[in-house]
Amino acid sequence: MKRITLIAAACLLAGAASADPVAGTWKTQPGDDGAYGHVTVAPCGSAICGTIAKAFNASGQEIASDNIGKRMIWDMKAKGGGSYSGGRIWAPDRDKTYNSKMNLSGNSLKVEGCVLGICRGQTWTRVN
Repeated sequence: MKRITLIAAACLLAGAASADPVAGTWKTQPGDDGAYGHVTVAPCGSAICGTIAKAFNASGQEIASDNIGKRMIWDMKAKGGGSYSGGRIWAPDRDKTYNSKMNLSGNSLKVEGCVLGICRGQTWTRVN
């Protein structure tokens, strides 16, 4: 029984150690309308994805939104050194999807996207 417990503990620790550093919940910067959200970023297969977990109005009050639960980031691949690319990002405030890249630095995540040469970017802060 002890051996099974030790093996299970080792597997859990190995999983935690291999967790991607970008995984967690991130607060976006306000969009064109002043609203912002919390995006939960996690591995999805061999890539990184992000889903809108909460929405807030310009006053910081949590609001109901049809966007909660929608995928915002997908197909993002870790390139090393806190760099991610090859993915897509959806901007709810403009309902546009962009080719995207991200750069992680501590508790800041710079997210950028471009479509037809027009680029946008935000710096998100880690919530947890």
